[in-house]
Amino acid sequence: MLAKLNNPKLLSEVISIISELVTEVKIRFDETGLSIIAVDPANVAMVSFKLPKEAFSEYESGKEVLGINLDSLKAVLRRTKSGSSLIIQNEEGVLKLNILDKIKRSFAIALIEIESEDKKIPSLEFMSQIHINPPDFCDTIDDCLVVSDSCVFIAQPDKFTVEASGLNSAKAEFSGDEVKIISGNSKARYSLEYLQKFMKASKLANQIRINFSSDHPLKLEFKHDKLDLYFILAPRVENED
Repeated sequence: MLAKLNNPKLLSEVISIISELVTEVKIRFDETGLSIIAVDPANVAMVSFKLPKEAFSEYESGKEVLGINLDSLKAVLRRTKSGSSLIIQNEEGVLKLNILDKIKRSFAIALIEIESEDKKIPSLEFMSQIHINPPDFCDTIDDCLVVSDSCVFIAQPDKFTVEASGLNSAKAEFSGDEVKIISGNSKARYSLEYLQKFMKASKLANQIRINFSSDHPLKLEFKHDKLDLYFILAPRVENED
């Protein structure tokens, strides 16, 4: 397997975000490109990442599954710079990473055995979808973090609301003038701790798509023309006294 990236900073950013959810992953290389599907240890959140073959300047691979420690991979990818190229190769049980800029720098990361079962994307249907600008959604999540550890998404055909409350409260309301709303009536609560981690991907996206239904999992898509990245988050169920 050999894959060359002329913009490795994009991969570096995504791996850094995924590493906040899981420490080890199976990275798949096949005829379509690179992909990762992983679930966090609490079984609350899932991430799906695909970097298509077309994103690479060179790409040769059959079907390979490589177990990788993300802290090790992240540390190497952080050594890339603007203008660097990255060559990825699997050779004799190690992942070889060559960074090409003024000089050629080479790293080798030991592959690991990961015993967990292969993860599959669940089949989900959603009542509501919201298309929103990343900065607007980031500000909304940050506002909610000031007052609580969870927030409620409320979608109606003509309005999308995010609110949080504890001793204090926060609310953001969007009409169809600010966001694109494709929705019936939906209401669900989600963990702000996880949403805060996901929102680190907002700097990679030109649009965020929020997909949810009442008391059902959330699918948060970060739209980018060179990659496919989304998260699935289980709803927060509040116990009634």
